[in-house]
Amino acid sequence: MHPLLRSVAQRHSGVFTASDARRAGYAHPEIRQLCASGRWQRLRRGVYIAADDLARAAEQGRRHQLDCLAVLLAVDRPSAAVSHRSAARLWGFPQLRRPADVVRLTDPTHGHDGRGFHVTRAPLDPREVSIRGPFRLTTAARTLVDVAREEPLEDAVVAMDGGLLAGRVTRQELRNAAERAATWRGGRRAARAVALADGRAESPLETRGRLRIVGAELPSPELQVEIRAGSRLVGVVDAWFEAAAVAVEFDGRVKYTDPWRDRTPERVLWEEKRREDELRALDVRVVRVADADLVTARWAAVEGRLRELLAAPGPRIRRFTSTPRSAGLPRTG
Repeated sequence: MHPLLRSVAQRHSGVFTASDARRAGYAHPEIRQLCASGRWQRLRRGVYIAADDLARAAEQGRRHQLDCLAVLLAVDRPSAAVSHRSAARLWGFPQLRRPADVVRLTDPTHGHDGRGFHVTRAPLDPREVSIRGPFRLTTAARTLVDVAREEPLEDAVVAMDGGLLAGRVTRQELRNAAERAATWRGGRRAARAVALADGRAESPLETRGRLRIVGAELPSPELQVEIRAGSRLVGVVDAWFEAAAVAVEFDGRVKYTDPWRDRTPERVLWEEKRREDELRALDVRVVRVADADLVTARWAAVEGRLRELLAAPGPRIRRFTSTPRSAGLPRTG
């Protein structure tokens, strides 16, 4: 590939346009021949990528990024920005259960549909646009509110919790974005999601479990609470009911299949057991909740157990202290 074209492609994650190729000296017949030979791949009309760059992006899970960039280049409207579910994936928010099957864009002056993309005509203030590398996309707050206006409440809160936990957005930014969208379609849905968001949740399971507790009209628990015996940290529980001294631990499978901090699954399991034993020895009652427990058929039993425990007071003499953390701890490798 000509150095001029390679330079352009490298700035755009490997993607380039026919105009870029012509500026580097490639005539139209040569472009067609390179595509026919398989050396170049056509992403959209007039938008291409080298075959090895495409294969590398697919291996790295970046195909959606390429699709978004190809649509941006093909639409060629400087006022348009990647938005909604597509922007949520580019921001790295927890993936929604409904896949981003088309690339979503927002443009304040022009809306239309095309093959594999949809442009929504909607207000878009320059302050609601972020430039991340080659991407022009809606800010984290605007993205999350747009998602919440269209997606199920639970999915929206999971995404917001993920954004807050990662530090990509603040509560005030979410509130401001929701206020701006208050009169738009789905604006009230977005406001409800913002009110329920809590960035201390460290996984989608914790968010979904907390929403189940809220939906059952149980007392709202504190999240990420340190339990100490004297000065020693026994553990940090996912959810905590202070009056009853009841801890809820949300047990995601990833904790054991993909442990962090270089621990083996066996070590994680052993540490979890030791920690729970120590908590119970301090008269803390522990309820474990897995993904499968959140389905309707099984939640009734979990809810009943929680109601039973919360109806009884905690220990009269406490041999532990409980201190809520102000923020959750993002999971890293």
